[in-house]
Amino acid sequence: MCRLHLDHIGHLDAMIATLDAQTEAMMAPFRAERDLLTTIPGIGLTTAAAVISEIGASVAGFLPDAAHLASWAGVCPSNHESAGKRRSGKRRHGSQHLQPVPVEAARAAVRHQGYLRALYHRHVMKWGGYRSPTAKKKAIMIVAHAMLVIIWHVLAGGLPCDELGTGYFTRRLTGSACHAPEPTITSRGSLPRA
Repeated sequence: MCRLHLDHIGHLDAMIATLDAQTEAMMAPFRAERDLLTTIPGIGLTTAAAVISEIGASVAGFLPDAAHLASWAGVCPSNHESAGKRRSGKRRHGSQHLQPVPVEAARAAVRHQGYLRALYHRHVMKWGGYRSPTAKKKAIMIVAHAMLVIIWHVLAGGLPCDELGTGYFTRRLTGSACHAPEPTITSRGSLPRA
């Protein structure tokens, strides 16, 4: 009985090796694009192959901008507004083959330090914290959307991903007017003139 199971496992391993070899042979013309996609955090060789097989290597000719790619994949934010009232809406049904790919890549990306993890943390805290499963699911979809935007720009521009870093949001908010340093009082007890 054990020999039967071991033979079956050996057969499945041989089939997986055959499929991996076929995938590598089919990805040979797209090796440069695949290498560019692997510079994005959370995207490995298999994920890059899945993205290229669904949207192609010349994405700018197929989709005019990143918003169209996110909409086509089905990870764009919903918009249900009537009479000035915004209601919750479900995300749209997109490509059933492409939609789970950035979601799984987002789950991998939020485990590493960087911009995508900071984005995830920011939105989890916005919707209820880490104890809320709904907050984590919404934040993963936002990270998946951000990853599709990054994928479009990497493929359209032909440049590797430039990591913004964990402190991107703090650096961005430091320069704004609402986080400007408090004015100091002069020796006479009045505020300095601008």
